[in-house]
Amino acid sequence: MFLWFVATSVLTIFFVFRDPRFDYRWLIAGALLPDVVDVWFGGARVLHSLAGAVGAMVLVMLVTAGRRPIRRRLLSLPIGVLLHLVFDGAFSATEVFWWPFMGGFDDAPLPIAQRGWWNLGLELAGAAMIAWAWRFFGLADAARRREFLTEGRLTQAG
Repeated sequence: MFLWFVATSVLTIFFVFRDPRFDYRWLIAGALLPDVVDVWFGGARVLHSLAGAVGAMVLVMLVTAGRRPIRRRLLSLPIGVLLHLVFDGAFSATEVFWWPFMGGFDDAPLPIAQRGWWNLGLELAGAAMIAWAWRFFGLADAARRREFLTEGRLTQAG
C-alpha cells in the first residue's frame, strides 16, 4: 500500500494545520516508513507501536535541539508515522500497538498483510484522493510542482 497512506496523511495535515510552511515530503516519508522498515523484520514491530512513533518524535526533538528550522521540517516525519498507525488500523493489534506495555510482537503480521484484498479498495480510494489533491493544490502548474519537490510546500490553488 502506497497511495492510501500518502493521500490520507497529506490531506489530513493540510486540512487540520493549514500551515503553508509544512514539509509534506517528510510527512510522506514518515507515512510510508513503518511498512518499509517493519517488513524487513517479518511483520508488525516497533514502528507499528505507539512507543515507536513517540520514540521517533522524541528522537527528532533531541537531535534538533537548538536548530529550529531543521526541527520544523523533521517533525513531519514522526507525524507521518503516527498517521500511518491511524490509517493502517494498527491500534487493532493491541499487543503490538501498546508494546512494550501490553505484550510483544509474537510474529504479528503487518496490518496490510491481514487486510488482503481490502488493500485494493484502499489504494483505489488513495488514487482518487491524490487525483483530487492534484487539482486542489494546482500541481499541473510546473512552478507549484517545483515548490512541492524542492520545499515540500502545498497550498490551495487560486
